[in-house]
Amino acid sequence: MTQKFFTVAPMMDWTDRHCRAFHRVLSRRARLYTEMVTTGAVIHGPQERLLGFSDVEHPVAVQLGGSDPKDLAEAARICAEFGYDEINLNVGCPSDRVQNGRFGACLMQEPNLVGECVAAMKAAVSLPVTVKCRIGVDDQDTEEALNRLTNCVVAAGCDELTVHARKAWLQGLSPKENRDIPPLDYPRVYRLKQARPDLPIAINGGIKTMAEVHEHLKHVDGVMLGRVAYHEPEILLAVDPELYGEAAPVADAFEAIEAYEPYVAEHLAKGERLHNISRHMLGLFTGRPGARAYRRHLATEAVKPEANLQTLRDAVAHVSRAEPMLLAASA
Repeated sequence: MTQKFFTVAPMMDWTDRHCRAFHRVLSRRARLYTEMVTTGAVIHGPQERLLGFSDVEHPVAVQLGGSDPKDLAEAARICAEFGYDEINLNVGCPSDRVQNGRFGACLMQEPNLVGECVAAMKAAVSLPVTVKCRIGVDDQDTEEALNRLTNCVVAAGCDELTVHARKAWLQGLSPKENRDIPPLDYPRVYRLKQARPDLPIAINGGIKTMAEVHEHLKHVDGVMLGRVAYHEPEILLAVDPELYGEAAPVADAFEAIEAYEPYVAEHLAKGERLHNISRHMLGLFTGRPGARAYRRHLATEAVKPEANLQTLRDAVAHVSRAEPMLLAASA
């Protein structure tokens, strides 16, 4: 029986190394992902800036964008040398830049090529090689499209498949619209799991609560949480106790910030701007009195060149430490 698992989605402009380090404060067990990085950037770009991460982030996977098996194999080797725990291939992003580069969601139309890419990466590294895809694109029949892709990647040795339970429309919808407008079809992913009991399959798309996570895990092996993990990061505090039977690393958002302070101090000392770190913490304290003042303080003060740890502490000081339910009861 496949062990149930939980991951935080790779999200462009969001899941950078500071975001991942903060999420790790909230959950020891959630698997974290990088933003998608293209094979060309990995092979020819500033590798340390693009791929560098802290040891505290493990388990952490790198998501690659590309469609040339040789380049993907080389990029996978480089990522393995950096110490990542998994190599993931993006077959789900619908942006114009991705389409022009012949990778991302448009690869749903070339399942044989995706299989070749997976096989090349499997031959190049000993790490798990996984795929994140959609249920189909444009006018594809989602039963046929997802089955064909799955057949190809499984034959190539794919270790795990994460399915965003929406189509992607390559023409007519923006990337943002593609995250919301195409209807969710969770049962399609459930049917795939029924047909592929031995393949670890995770579901992604529109999942907002731990109750929904538990419901999905009745049908599939894993759940990948996207934007809610960024906008309301305290949800991650429930992952370890509810899904893995282990205590959360910290009790609440206040303790999370205290635990994150040494990381913040380390990177400020290296010349990083506070805003680049604290922007990932703006969603904390949802529902508590003072949360809006906390966000406003960080939004206005953390961008200043002189911003430091005290700036962060001053922002937290706006938030009431009383339990939200007690506050509601006394209101």
